[in-house]
Parts: sequence; C-alpha cells; structure tokens
Amino acid sequence: MTPQQRKYLIELTNASSIETIWATHADKMAAYGFDRLLYGFTRYRTQTSLGDPNDFVLLTNHKTSYTDVFIGDGLYHHAPMVRWALEHEGACSWRVLGEMLQQNNLTDAERRVVEFNLGQKVTAGYSISFKSVSSRAKGAIALTARPGMLQDEVDALWDEHGDDIVLMNNILHLKILTLPYTPPNQSLTKRQREALEWVGDGKTMQDIATIMGLTQATIEKHLRLAREALNVDTTAQAVAKAAFQNQMFVIDI
Repeated sequence: MTPQQRKYLIELTNASSIETIWATHADKMAAYGFDRLLYGFTRYRTQTSLGDPNDFVLLTNHKTSYTDVFIGDGLYHHAPMVRWALEHEGACSWRVLGEMLQQNNLTDAERRVVEFNLGQKVTAGYSISFKSVSSRAKGAIALTARPGMLQDEVDALWDEHGDDIVLMNNILHLKILTLPYTPPNQSLTKRQREALEWVGDGKTMQDIATIMGLTQATIEKHLRLAREALNVDTTAQAVAKAAFQNQMFVIDI
C-alpha cells in the first residue's frame, strides 16, 4: 500500500459525515478512471423486492438525466448488474454484459437498461457487491469508467489495482453503515429523536415526560410526528428505523 492510499484510508475512517466521505471517495475513484459512481444499500430486502426506494441509502455523482430514469423511473429493477449484485459477492467486470448479450441471456427489460446505459455513456466499468450479514441487507457500488474508456482498458487497470480498489470500497461501505443517513423527508427533529431514544432505553411515557420536562401529550405528539417522518406505523418500528439510519444517540458536532 502506498503512502497516498494509507492517507486516503485514514481520511475515510475519520470522516464524520456521509457528504465528506462520499466527496473524498469520488475524487479517489476518479483518479483510477471511474468518474461516475452509484452506491446503494438497503436493510429491507425481501425475496421479491429491495424495499421502498425512499428507505435506500443512495449516493451518486451521476447527472440527474441518468438518475431520474435509472432510479426515479425504476429502471434499476431490470438492470443486469443489479441482478448480478443480488446473487453474488465480490467484484465483477462489466464484460459479463457482452457475454450475456451474446448468449441471449437478457430479458427484453434488461436489454432496454443496457441500451439506456449506452445512450448515457455508461459503457465500461466494474460492480462490487458487498458481503451481507443479514438476509434483508444488501449493498453494492457501480464504478463507471470515464467516457471513451474501453472495457479492455478497465480490465487491465483492474488487474493492476483491483485489490486496492475493492479494499477502499469495502471500507467506504463499512464506514457509511456507521454514519447518520437521512433519506429525503425522513429527518427527525431534536425533540423527536430524544423521545425515541428514551423509548429505546425502555422508559415509559410518564418517565420520558419527567426526564424531558414536558407533558405526556407533548411526548406523544413528538412520537407521532417521528412515526410520520419515518413513514412507519408503530413507535417500535420508528425506534428500529431511526437506529438503522443512525439517527439516534448522535453526537452533535
């Protein structure tokens, strides 16, 4: 490992926000020729779904003209490399897409995804599917090579630097899991978060009201608004979801 790589990993592990870590990582991957990244993580995977997209951790530096269609219009549901990531762990060259096409191993919907990507100059790269410790959790990142770069060039680069790139992305993924991430419209106020924290500690409504110096009715209001913000039905679900998103017991910096 080079001194520059060590410095990068130290910066990565010391980062205090997802915004900081993502900007640092995007610059590092661009230095290897991967100028567009798409990271996704869900804790709500089932046998038939990745869960509600509003609950995904999604990070990207693709243009909105790409993400509005690929994510917003649900094209990712039929993306061949998403299918690969769900079925495998580790790194995979996008060379397999050409092999799938030659073997006629793509559905019509998957072919449309490939055609869309070609139109957006998403033509060469690698995908990394991270190891999961839960059947409901899955994370992966797509590394898109800069326009004009051929897959042969990407594969040659990977032969030389692939292990380092996988290591850096694995550490990125593990670090992201420790940082607060708030999906759109799911942020909690300080009072809502505090009330959920006390519920998580097993306190009763009366206990929480006494601790926070508020009435029980006000505590119940904070919890109701927290449930609405997190789009869940019960306070127990709100506690679990806020914990998953690292919105609870956060140190304000």
